Amino acid sequence: MIHLLEIEIDALTESVVEVSTGKIHKTHVSKASLEFLNTIHKKNGWKFNWKKEEKEINRLIYKLVLESKRFILLGLISLETREDHVHIHLVEKAPIEFGISKTYKGIGGNLFAFACKYSQENGFDGVVAFSAKTNLIHHYSVTLGATLIKNQKMFIHSKQAKFLINKYFKDEEK
Repeated sequence: MIHLLEIEIDALTESVVEVSTGKIHKTHVSKASLEFLNTIHKKNGWKFNWKKEEKEINRLIYKLVLESKRFILLGLISLETREDHVHIHLVEKAPIEFGISKTYKGIGGNLFAFACKYSQENGFDGVVAFSAKTNLIHHYSVTLGATLIKNQKMFIHSKQAKFLINKYFKDEEK
């Protein structure tokens, strides 16, 4: 099944920014265990069935949390390594991070930047692909520098991937 990404990129920030104070918070990305994913439910506001996604062959799910408070989940992303790039199957912000009541901005950009970093670490020069909802194609082109290839399939190529990686992960050793 092809998932069409629908996460809105509210801002490209350095890490994530607390909306009420403007304070920058460092983040941490790690593989999400099945035990952890068993705590993520649609009844709690999540749009996708992450336990089901975890069972898909060749897919890895990563969670984005605050570095200082690792119990605060900001978002999830599902990645698959393909022949010459990394494919993003799903990406979702935590249910509490929507609308005017959200605490942080920059979560979506952070997750895409992580996908580019993962791609770079796996020898694909940061290149990632994903399928986007039609109404967000222009949005992803403008905010992420993604290129529409065919139908709804988009790519973030190496130059733009490097920009995103440096924006979100500049403090990490290369």
